[in-house]
This record gives sequence, C-alpha cells and structure tokens, in this order.
Amino acid sequence: MASHPDTLEIINSRYTSRGQINYAVPDALQLQRRIRRCHADHGIQHGDIVALALDAFLRARGYPPDLTPSAAGA
Repeated sequence: MASHPDTLEIINSRYTSRGQINYAVPDALQLQRRIRRCHADHGIQHGDIVALALDAFLRARGYPPDLTPSAAGA
C-alpha cells in the first residue's frame, strides 16, 4: 500500500505534534496483535501504523486532511 506523500512528510517530521485516539474495535480482528507484529517486523511505530491506515481509508472515501500551513506544521 502506497502512502500519500503529504502523510509521509507529516509522519516523518521530527516536530509533528501527536494526539490520542481511542476507539473500541472488534477483538476478533486482532488489531493490537497485528500492529505489534507489524512493528516488530518493519520497525514502524504503532501510532504511525494506525495513522497511515486511517489516512489511506479516509482519503479513499473522499475525506483528505485540510493541510493548511498551521495544521501541517503542528
């Protein structure tokens, strides 16, 4: 899966502020276990895995982020 260049720039920025998201997801999907495994296999941080996946999902459905200069640098 190719990530959007804007998303990668934000993820890779040293000074990106981060916030928590907390949603109940079905245990049967084993998302926490799979995220830990992906991190172990590829070294991608847990939060970055979630951010990349959600960003791709929302962009595909027509919900891109509003990357104003203040939002992109925050």
